[in-house]
Amino acid sequence: MNQNSITYFSANAINGIALPQRFTFPFYYEPHTLTKIATAELQHYLQTQTDLDHNFGLTEKDKELGVGKMFGVLVVEDTEGKLGYLSAFSGKLAGSNTHQKFVPPVFDMLAEDSFFLQGQELLNTINKQVKIIEANETYAGLKQELKQATVQSAQEIAALKNQLKSNKEIRKHVRTEQKTILTELDYAFFEAYLVRHSLYDKHLYAVLLDKWKQHIDRLQVAMAQFDTDIEALKKERKEKSAALQQQIFEQYVFLNKDRKKKSLYAIFSDTVFGKPPAAAGECATPKLLQQAFLHGYKPLAMAEFWWGVPPKSEIRKHKQFYPACTGKCKPILEHMLEGIALDDNPLLKNTGEGKTLEIIYEDDSFVVVNKPADLLSVPGIQIQDSVYTRLQTTLGTVEPLIIHRLDMPTSGLLVVAKTKEAHKHIQRQFIKRTVTKRYTALLSKVIEATEGEISLPLRGDLDNRPRQLVCFDFGKKAITKWKVIEKYANTTKIHFWPLTGRTHQLRMHAAHELGLNAPIVGDALYGTTAERLHLHAAFLEFTHPLTGEMMGFEVVEDF
Repeated sequence: MNQNSITYFSANAINGIALPQRFTFPFYYEPHTLTKIATAELQHYLQTQTDLDHNFGLTEKDKELGVGKMFGVLVVEDTEGKLGYLSAFSGKLAGSNTHQKFVPPVFDMLAEDSFFLQGQELLNTINKQVKIIEANETYAGLKQELKQATVQSAQEIAALKNQLKSNKEIRKHVRTEQKTILTELDYAFFEAYLVRHSLYDKHLYAVLLDKWKQHIDRLQVAMAQFDTDIEALKKERKEKSAALQQQIFEQYVFLNKDRKKKSLYAIFSDTVFGKPPAAAGECATPKLLQQAFLHGYKPLAMAEFWWGVPPKSEIRKHKQFYPACTGKCKPILEHMLEGIALDDNPLLKNTGEGKTLEIIYEDDSFVVVNKPADLLSVPGIQIQDSVYTRLQTTLGTVEPLIIHRLDMPTSGLLVVAKTKEAHKHIQRQFIKRTVTKRYTALLSKVIEATEGEISLPLRGDLDNRPRQLVCFDFGKKAITKWKVIEKYANTTKIHFWPLTGRTHQLRMHAAHELGLNAPIVGDALYGTTAERLHLHAAFLEFTHPLTGEMMGFEVVEDF
């Protein structure tokens, strides 16, 4: 296959399969049968190829240094009506942008003699110049001398200040003592003597300060030319780097079906980002669509899957399908798919419609409900139906005050306050973590251990909301206790006790390889879809805001 051609389906492979009526909604989809066939063929190639010098980490010995990759397929119809597919990978593969089996990048920064490589060479030259100055023996010696002088001056000044303070205390004591002994005239002479001592101490302090100031000033003057040269180089590097980045943004030009062009910079200039995030335009789906539009192919369906060892932060499983990312790809794909009929966005469908919100307990202070799976806790941007809006109707004139939430696909117990006092009291219990919460979940594989505790810090994935990342540098502490309840042939029922309340905490701790490495059944974000997410808030216990009585509620869900 050359880079401009399609891998055509064999007639037997696609016999009787209906073509998709609309193109895949890229951010939430069930792969079409044709994309599954294309994916199986591409995965077979990846499994058997010997051309790619890339470690995917698929064997135990390669796992530590392995790097997994996102791949994509685009089912297309060529200009003669024949069906086939294009293949792509995200980013670079084996240190290169181009490989025979895959479509080329939208813009190849690594092409020989490209302005990018020339620009990088210039930046590298500036970096070398900075390092040469920083390594200069005279400059290095002056830096070391200044460092030592700064430390020594601080020590000597502090020591003298302590001595002068002690001298002052002594003079104060002697004054008090001598005033009762000496005559008025003798004491006047004595006081003048003490004043001279005080002035002498101040003189010593001023001399020491001036001595170190002059010494440090001399060192700083001697270093000034070196520092000026370094700052000038760094300023030049910053300016040239910004210019190079801007040039790259303008070279990434994306087409749509009408061959309308739009640069990466223009695409992102109207978004909250203001400018393209790192690696925007390098994902598989934009590459695939660009190639299709360049050669007049009609896009029919897309799918992306992960191949290889998972990354350290994200949830990525070998061979599993994933949607296009929202932060980097959504603005680009909105342009590229303009005028193309898409499958309905399932995220705009009210999946909670027709499901019963059961009230478990109610008094004058609060109400406890059993939220069905797929019902929002509070109104969304597109969907208003929620626990909140339903309780508004049920409670009449009483305004429901939401204390905590459950993810839309999670079922189970929620407590909602009916008064401001109750809201404040119970919310404080949640903040202080005195509320006991227990969840039941069904995990997608058999867990060997029987119980334990997971501590993996979490933060939001800014490029792919609402997904979360494990991040040991900037993540917030997240701790979960767990215990196996029952093991089945291919799944495990488990109890979770979240000791912190991070977004998607239980789902991440279940799915991540440093957690239980077993996504919850039906987790469309971190695992695979099913009829529902098998996660249920089964038990809730807190103190009554008026009586102080411990209130416990339990609703069992039979997964």
